[in-house]
Amino acid sequence: MSRNLLLISTSTTYGTGYLEHAQEEIKALLQGKSSILFIPYARPGGISHQDYTAKAREPFEKWGISLSGVHEYDDPVKAVKEAEAVFIGGGNTFVLLRQLYQNKLVDALQERAAKGMPYIGTSAGTNVAGRTIGTTNDMPIVHVKTFDALQLVPFNINPHFLDPDPNSTHMGETRDTRIAEFHHHNRQPVVGLREGSMLRVQGDKMQLLGPHSARVFLQSEKPMEFKPTDDLNFLLDVY
Repeated sequence: MSRNLLLISTSTTYGTGYLEHAQEEIKALLQGKSSILFIPYARPGGISHQDYTAKAREPFEKWGISLSGVHEYDDPVKAVKEAEAVFIGGGNTFVLLRQLYQNKLVDALQERAAKGMPYIGTSAGTNVAGRTIGTTNDMPIVHVKTFDALQLVPFNINPHFLDPDPNSTHMGETRDTRIAEFHHHNRQPVVGLREGSMLRVQGDKMQLLGPHSARVFLQSEKPMEFKPTDDLNFLLDVY
């Protein structure tokens, strides 16, 4: 599989503009490309496809890359099949996955990504790159027929991963608790991506990028911390 993926925890970090914290990694991924197809289905805050695409277009135009929205095409499957690269933005993961299935884009995205088309995901767009969306943080505001996602990688991802705050008086579940609950029913690993972090996948190699470590959860094992210099390639093995 000739995967060429950049899976980003979030589109915006504190004190930075949209995609600014990941701009060097994005430009490296898209070297030699002049255009990218944006899939705005996740609609953060209920924003329209048109307005979301306009927001995403701004940084790419600064980098010399034209961006179009998949909703602007009469045939979205054809648009994906002909795209130089694809970017799926954040928002609600359930809304996003439902729309991907409704527009029959799952197979097309899997096929193109397997052949090396650059794929960028942020937040929900990173969630759907995993095996399922079972570790998203989003509310299930719409019904989806399946949690099965694009499966560009054989594990799940939890973007916006937050560590427990020892000084907090909040008595609700932590991310660790929720992922432990997930592993009572599911076997695949889960990667907790902190804000500012991203996974760069090239073929059968994967690297953690950004300023933070990532927390990796394996079923029936204690969570493990991995630094950007550590070997994460084992997660690409089929589970």
